[in-house]
Amino acid sequence: MKTCLITGATAGIGAASARAFVGAGWRVIGTGRREERLKALQEELGAAFLPLSIDMQHLDEVETLAKLDGEWAGIDCLVNNAGLAPPMADLQDSKWDDLKTVLDTNVTGLVALTRACLPKLIAARGLVVNLSSVAGNYPYRGGAVYGGTKAFVRQFSLALRNDLAGTGVRVTSIEPGMAETEFTVVRNGGDQAASDALYAGVEPMTAEDLAGTILWVASQPPHLNFNSIELMPTRQSWAGFAMTRQS
Repeated sequence: MKTCLITGATAGIGAASARAFVGAGWRVIGTGRREERLKALQEELGAAFLPLSIDMQHLDEVETLAKLDGEWAGIDCLVNNAGLAPPMADLQDSKWDDLKTVLDTNVTGLVALTRACLPKLIAARGLVVNLSSVAGNYPYRGGAVYGGTKAFVRQFSLALRNDLAGTGVRVTSIEPGMAETEFTVVRNGGDQAASDALYAGVEPMTAEDLAGTILWVASQPPHLNFNSIELMPTRQSWAGFAMTRQS
């Protein structure tokens, strides 16, 4: 039985991915900060799910994930899903503590975990799936730091393939557009109404849509590598150029 390590498994894409992989016959190591949610997911999924309370900002905790032994010693697939965005604000109006949390989670924690897990992934000729975003490909106001971290994740994924050339390890960057998860609620300070208004009438992607995509990538023959996959709901496209005019 293969093992998948999924970060940020307490909600959204991470929780949906845990369900999808266990449903497909995998063992799943699921991490997150909200221990009670991980325990609830373990009750749902049973012995095939190992819950570990880990904060991606704490590198000493992150690196322990590469030191599991026994039946959980191997890692065939790493899904770097944990991530967040600061409150929407122009950079000049933002708070440094908010930005640092995003940088430490989306960039530093992701790199540290990937580096620590590479020996096991190389031994398994496994797969790394990194959750980036269309925010890393297309700029928008208020997204300088979040979009910057996701652009990093995409480029990190592409460059990591070079480092792993000849090892058999595959690397894919998944770059979703609008998906209705807790992400927007958290970004709006817990304002569910603001999140609902954003998604109203758009038919956004769901966590299950993206979990299915991740599982599909992991299920493909080992001689195929998907460098990046960008997904959007049909109703989402690109905005025009912004203009400012003299008043």
